[in-house]
Amino acid sequence: MTARPSGGRLAPVPDRDDTLFTTRTPRVVAARRLHRRRDRDTTGRFLAEGPQAVREALAVPGVVAELFGTPAALDRYADLAATAARAGMPVSPLTDEALAALTETVAPQGLVAVCHHLDVSLAAALDRAPRLVTVLAGIRDPGNAGTVLRTADAAGAGAVVFAGETVDPYNGKSVRSSAGSLFHVDVVRAGDPAEVVTTLRAAGLTVLAASGYGETDLDDLADAGGLATPTAWLFGSEAHGLPAELADAADARVRVPLHGRAESLNLAAAAAVCLYASARALRARRTTPS
Repeated sequence: MTARPSGGRLAPVPDRDDTLFTTRTPRVVAARRLHRRRDRDTTGRFLAEGPQAVREALAVPGVVAELFGTPAALDRYADLAATAARAGMPVSPLTDEALAALTETVAPQGLVAVCHHLDVSLAAALDRAPRLVTVLAGIRDPGNAGTVLRTADAAGAGAVVFAGETVDPYNGKSVRSSAGSLFHVDVVRAGDPAEVVTTLRAAGLTVLAASGYGETDLDDLADAGGLATPTAWLFGSEAHGLPAELADAADARVRVPLHGRAESLNLAAAAAVCLYASARALRARRTTPS
């Protein structure tokens, strides 16, 4: 098994523990601090855990700063270690104890990448003329945020905007819940959600607020062709929804119809229904002969 310790050519990794990074190694100590938001914000770095996240991160040039792995994992995922080494990234073997200090899962898979933040400005994201945008406003649960980000990617959204007092997209649980999608879409961290809505509308997007109490039925809107234009969806926290003033600023407040006896849908499920309804309408418009 080979790895690249910090520079130079690939070299064998001995099997002696004293050759491996430990919990006291300064680079491991620095990486461990990235579990805290203030350190992520200060350094502009975050941790991506597991081979899937590492693979997706390595596919984006310049994102990965360093790859940590146990000798067994670096051997098992030698292709990822080799990719990192060819790109000039340090590939640092570490003990199982040090790996545990860098991970948050019960059964870590042996790899952790230190990554640079992926933020782009809202203006830069809109310059790419996305046809579908997701805005998360006031969402505090990192698992929900990561799941919605993953769903937005799957539905073809070009950007996901974390607006106002919303969870950090680089929170470890959010990164894991995104299942690699964090590295596929434009990630925007913006201030005032109301200003985001104004900017999106000025860019030509229809802004729709997802609300369980919305006056507009999603099915009726889709049937009337109201989803066939570039659209930005606003989603609020599962507990409180969107602030009234933000929902009122949208072009429409849209509810997902409930055909059975369920009281409501959770945030991730509602987002999936809304985003895929838009994706279908936009796809149908592209494929309809003029």
